[in-house]
Amino acid sequence: MTKEERLQALNDWSKNTLLQTLHIHFTDVGEDFLVATMPVTPLVHQPLGMLHGGASAALAESLGSSLSNIVIDQSVNAAVGTHISCNHLKSKRSGILTGKAQLIRKGRTQHFTEIEIRDEKGDLICHATMTNVLINVR
Repeated sequence: MTKEERLQALNDWSKNTLLQTLHIHFTDVGEDFLVATMPVTPLVHQPLGMLHGGASAALAESLGSSLSNIVIDQSVNAAVGTHISCNHLKSKRSGILTGKAQLIRKGRTQHFTEIEIRDEKGDLICHATMTNVLINVR
């Protein structure tokens, strides 16, 4: 499968989910990383008009879980999140966020991923780490 086909499959997989609601769009993929964007609009604001931390966490978890699922044999296992930790480092009212998930450890039963979410200027908005476990689906 080409990179473009993998990205199209990921974006199709996201239809009718929270990812579609938040306008999360996968834009790049590699052997051990995945990139997606999310616009900062009132849809993802908290009542003070700033980016809601839960929206950043949703972007981070979407990246981490999706990355784990595309690097395994999905006919045997599924990757499910068991822990996510987010540090919200800078507020944002508008613009485009880009998140990049990088596998730090790809074990047989557990994956550990680091996710950085940056704005269009490259400023770090959120830093997250995530643990996924692989469960048998047979």
